[in-house]
Amino acid sequence: MAVASHLISRMPAVASIRASVLIPLVQQIDKRSGKTDLLLASHGILRSQLEDPYAVLPMARYVALFEEAATITGEPALGARMGTGFKPADIGPIGMVFALSPTIRSAFERLSKYVNAVQGATSSGVFEENGDFVWSYRIVDPSMWPRRQDSEFTIAASCQLVRSCFRRGWRPIEIQLEHHAPRDASVLERICGAPILFGQSGNRIVMNKAEADRVHRAEDKSLVEILERHIGDLVNEPAAGDIVTEKVQALISIYLGRKPVTVATLAAELKMSPRSLQRRLSEEGVSLRDLVRQHRQTLAAHYLGDRHAAPMSEIARVLGYADNTVLWRALRSWEKKGNYPSSTG
Repeated sequence: MAVASHLISRMPAVASIRASVLIPLVQQIDKRSGKTDLLLASHGILRSQLEDPYAVLPMARYVALFEEAATITGEPALGARMGTGFKPADIGPIGMVFALSPTIRSAFERLSKYVNAVQGATSSGVFEENGDFVWSYRIVDPSMWPRRQDSEFTIAASCQLVRSCFRRGWRPIEIQLEHHAPRDASVLERICGAPILFGQSGNRIVMNKAEADRVHRAEDKSLVEILERHIGDLVNEPAAGDIVTEKVQALISIYLGRKPVTVATLAAELKMSPRSLQRRLSEEGVSLRDLVRQHRQTLAAHYLGDRHAAPMSEIARVLGYADNTVLWRALRSWEKKGNYPSSTG
C-alpha cells in the first residue's frame, strides 16, 4: 500500500506548531494551577500569542511546556487524560476531514497526510503488518526529549477521534509508545483500551484491518475538497530539491525494525522506479544506506544513553538488526569511523 502521499509535506527550518494545539493544554493548566502565565512565560510564550489559532510557535517550547505542566499539576498522565476529551474541531479542518472520512483507514491516511499543517518535525504514516492496520506517529527531532506527554496525548486523542467519529466502543488491538513504561501504566491502558508496549521505535496504534476498512458513511466529496484546499493553504509548499530525501527519512522512521527498508520497497511506496529513487537521492547528495545508518545512529544514541536503557536485544530489534551481535558490530564500526552521535536521552 502506497503511503508516500500520506507523509510530511515539508519540515520548516525551525520546527513549529500551530497555536491551536496549545489551547487545550493551557485550558487544562488554568483549571489545575494558577501559574499558567508564569509557566508560559518561562517557555517564551505569551497568552496573547494564542489568540490567533493559526499563529506559529516553536515546537520545542510546546514539548517542554507539556512536560513541565504534567509536573506542576501533579498528573503524570496529563497528556493521555487530555486526549480523552479531544474533539475533531480541536484541530480545525483536519479534524473535520477525519470526521467526514468513510472509513477509519481513510481517516488516518488523511491525518498522516496533513499533520504538518499543524506541526512540523513530525513523521506520520500508515502501513499493514501481520494482517493488522497500523498508524504511526513520531517527532523526528531527537533533541525534543522527554516528550512523553505529547506522545500519549496524540495517541489518546487519536483513539478518541475514532470513538467519536466511527464507533463509541472501538478498541485498538495494541498501543506502542517510544518512551519507557511509567511506574503505573494501568491508567494509560484504561484510557487507550488496549495493552501497551513501551520502548518502541515510534508511537503506533495497531488496529483490526477489517474494522479499519469498514464503511461507516457516504463521503461528502465536495465538502471534503473544500476542507482539503483550506488545509493545503496551511502547509508549506515542498521544495523540489529535498522532498524525496524527507519522504525517505519519514518512511525509514516508520518502517525500520518492522519491515524491510530497501530501495525497491521504498520506491514502491513513493510510486517511482528503484532507479529513479536512487538517482534522486544521489542528486541530493545522499544514499539510502546513509539515511538508514543516520537514523540507526540517532536511535542508538538515544536508547543507549538512557539511564533506563532497554535490553540490547530489544534495541537491536528496534534498529532493525537480526540480533545483538549485528548491533555490536555496527556500534564498533561507527566508533572506528568517528561518526557515532552523542546521546540525547
